[in-house]
Amino acid sequence: MATEQECEQALHVLAERLAANNGSSGHHDFDRSLSCSLRDLGIVFTGHLHDGQLTDIARTESRVAQVRLTMTSDDLLDLVNGNLRMASAWASGRVKIEAGVRDLLRLRSVL
Repeated sequence: MATEQECEQALHVLAERLAANNGSSGHHDFDRSLSCSLRDLGIVFTGHLHDGQLTDIARTESRVAQVRLTMTSDDLLDLVNGNLRMASAWASGRVKIEAGVRDLLRLRSVL
């Protein structure tokens, strides 16, 4: 099981990668709040996805967001480190994604 600090760092690494890809992404109209619930740690991080970037990452008590992800801490690290693909993690139930259909389609190209 990963620590809270490792998970927060992983989210910041993801944010850096998204920012680095921002010039070629063309996601300038995707603006959604995001929550990431880590089942094994019982904690939630939130952030803001906009213009191809993830900002305002913080720990919170609320899952309320337009895009809600649920996974284990180890799965978060594996996703960010490239050891787990989002599509296969979602299809196998390791990652749960709650969002509108249009958001799911847009999220696929962002993450």
